[in-house]
Amino acid sequence: MVPQLTSKVDNLRPAYGFDDISLAPGTDTADPSDVDLSQNFCGIPLAVPIMASAMDAVVSPTTAGVLHKLGSLACINLEGLWFRYDDPTPHFAAISAAGKGDVQALFAKLYVEPVKEALIAQRIAEIHATGSPAMIAATPQAIGKFGDAIIKGGADLLVIQSQVSSARHIATGYAPLKLADFVKRSSIPVAVGNTTNAEAAYSLMEQGAAAIFVGVGPGNACTTREVLGIGVPQVTAVSDVAGARDAYMKATGRYVPVVADGGIRKGGEISKALAVGADAVMIGSPLARSTEAPGGGFNWGMAASSPTLPRGTRIEVGIAGSMEQILNGPSRVTDGSENLVGAVRQSAAALGVQTLAAFRDVEVIYAPAAATEGKSWQRGR
Repeated sequence: MVPQLTSKVDNLRPAYGFDDISLAPGTDTADPSDVDLSQNFCGIPLAVPIMASAMDAVVSPTTAGVLHKLGSLACINLEGLWFRYDDPTPHFAAISAAGKGDVQALFAKLYVEPVKEALIAQRIAEIHATGSPAMIAATPQAIGKFGDAIIKGGADLLVIQSQVSSARHIATGYAPLKLADFVKRSSIPVAVGNTTNAEAAYSLMEQGAAAIFVGVGPGNACTTREVLGIGVPQVTAVSDVAGARDAYMKATGRYVPVVADGGIRKGGEISKALAVGADAVMIGSPLARSTEAPGGGFNWGMAASSPTLPRGTRIEVGIAGSMEQILNGPSRVTDGSENLVGAVRQSAAALGVQTLAAFRDVEVIYAPAAATEGKSWQRGR
């Protein structure tokens, strides 16, 4: 007789993305003007729970200023073109003009130029000159080399960002960054990303992380899930890490914000991210569609420049309008991709939510048909 067999797929854990859930209205509603979307994020006031991803096609010193005036916050990539070239403008034009078959080789050529330490303080000063705080993202390896220069240069917030951030990194060829030690000697808040794991997030909080960024592979310009086969849908990932945040808060009294990074296309998805526990979201491609964005109607993943194994690609997103229109409207489309803040405010009002924290009291239901139910004529347009 064949013994009882077990298979790894017998007990697969369900995981949910934004298209799998819906927010259920309750007993109360509110006036949109009474909804407060502001917060203090790592010491930086935010009027809206939206940040711009550290993507070259989205964030420049100039766009950091534009977004700050709109109540948002932009994160600039230390390992991007702005820190490799005194004037990267011609290179952005070349990337936009390159054919599909040539762009990957162009990425490898442009991003092989070393990061110039002298540009760190200069770019931070340029961002500060616009009135915006300077939020900089860098990989752990780059922090090992340039961390002190970022702090001395006057950055207001540092995000140590890698493809997968873990509590323990094993390496035999080099000394991994010791997060707890770096946080202790840093004079600025140090956030960490990206993770999808509650236990890893909790450990990163214990090591002093000021905020946790959540998301592995959900971005429009990211191909990590195809190339490496890893990732967790954002609703489950954010909810898991938010659970770790709440447990850590209960145990220590220190609150660590959680940011849903990637996979956000429309206003309704921002509301869903907030409802499952995010304090804010980080978006790239929606803002890459702005007239001010350096990408000129294109966006590309942060790992697109890898010369050996790219995990990102250039995508054409087009130009929809100004950053103000994309965030605050008025919207000229009906798909929720413009007036993102207005959509979140209206969603909150319909749910009886008046603060960001109150979003977490909203009922979340499994409803994969919610976006398509009764919409056959729309799909046929």
